[in-house]
Amino acid sequence: MLARITSYGLTGLLGYPVTVETDISFGFAGYETVGLPDNAVKESKERVRSAICNSGFPFPNVRLVVNLAPADVRKEGTVYDLPIAIGILAANGDIDRTAAEKWLIIGELALDGSVRGVNGVLQMVIDACSRGYNHIILPKENAEEAAFIHDAVVIPVTSLTEAVLFLRGMKIINPQPCSQTNIDDHPSFDSDFSLIKGQQAAKRAAEVAAAGNHNILLIGTPGSGKTMLARSIPSILPTLSNEEALEITKIHSVAGILRGRGGIVRERPFRAPHHSASIPALVGGGTKALPGEISLAHYGVLFLDEFPEFQKSVLEALRQPLEDGFVSITRAAAKAEYPADFMLVAAMNPCPCGNFGSRINPCRCNPSQIERYRNRISGPMLDRIDIHVEMTEVAYEDLASKQAGESSAAIRERVSKARCIQRERFKNDGIMFNAQMSSKHIKKYCALEPDAEKLIRLSFDRLRLSARAYDRLIKVSKTIADLAGEKKITGACVAEALQYRSLDSKYWSKL
Repeated sequence: MLARITSYGLTGLLGYPVTVETDISFGFAGYETVGLPDNAVKESKERVRSAICNSGFPFPNVRLVVNLAPADVRKEGTVYDLPIAIGILAANGDIDRTAAEKWLIIGELALDGSVRGVNGVLQMVIDACSRGYNHIILPKENAEEAAFIHDAVVIPVTSLTEAVLFLRGMKIINPQPCSQTNIDDHPSFDSDFSLIKGQQAAKRAAEVAAAGNHNILLIGTPGSGKTMLARSIPSILPTLSNEEALEITKIHSVAGILRGRGGIVRERPFRAPHHSASIPALVGGGTKALPGEISLAHYGVLFLDEFPEFQKSVLEALRQPLEDGFVSITRAAAKAEYPADFMLVAAMNPCPCGNFGSRINPCRCNPSQIERYRNRISGPMLDRIDIHVEMTEVAYEDLASKQAGESSAAIRERVSKARCIQRERFKNDGIMFNAQMSSKHIKKYCALEPDAEKLIRLSFDRLRLSARAYDRLIKVSKTIADLAGEKKITGACVAEALQYRSLDSKYWSKL
């Protein structure tokens, strides 16, 4: 007897249907799984055998072959446990094959027959519905996540027994109610700009960076507030749109971050990996080509504290994703492409001891130590960071002041208005932020007033700007113009943008 159960697989964010073919024939008893299974799939036969027996169903003592088609694509993970078990029972006559073959089935089995959640369900359901597979049986743990796709009829199950009774028509399981992507318009944050004392110039730079999704580098002495400012940036970013929330959730689902949480990501990601992170941890990789920190920060913030302490090879691996907005990961057994459109916020001390330029503490570093320390940040990497900001010690008067600063909510309102202007501007160009503009977009949208053009011409040679740095200067100037409600880039916009490039010559001119 032969049964065919439909399941689903993922390679990165690309899904594909998998037909679980189960054949029972007379002969020497055995159990073989074919179709390029990885170790987790090969081990499923022990989980499936125990789950069937412990659920009270007979396990056929015959020759059993399970084929996962297409056979030339490697199958990974535990997602095929439940469809294999259903296929065996259908082939053995314990379930009507016609009823079972109507459903797409995914899920991991425990030895007692309970069904556990799996990774990547949201992307599987999205892709499956686009191919016409709308009726899906999956773990209850993943049901809330899958129910955001309104085209899907999602049947949540907690055990193999429950799935079998449902397919036999002996138990009614209501489909999971469709979830709504209700994003909180007034989210709460642990950090707020009103709590940051002083540092008005740095807060303005952070506002500009958030408005245009520009990368920003904070340089300052220890205790000047770099980390606090960086952790407060999510509080001034606009709330997520439904499309952004779903795209972020897909990545987090594939990475397994949603396991046990359910639902959808409702806040912009803030990722802050330690400086000992490896290239696969930051960019993505491993044997399964899973997403790294830069993809988990998609549409959010990637904060790299102690920026020069990261391995130089790790920082250089960021260059291409910063430029392209996505990362391609190629491994011997897998190839995947993940979006990585994040806002980079980096923080560093000006020297190894941290006191270079301090008004309070003397610097203990010699020039060669300072040069080696700063040289860990390459010129091409600096070129990809639009805004550079220097932060010094906060004055006592600012710390002792009881007057609250401007709140994140007020700043977020200005940032949201600027981003609305950008979305309307780029609605036919496939981009959303000024930071994403190519040379073609700059030529089309970034008209310069005569005084602005004159100022850029004078500063180009003086600051020794590269072509990339020039483009990024124009992008930042356009964001400042958007915040000011200006149609064209004025001289004042360019002058402010130039201030955010002045640290190149101050800290790296001799490198």
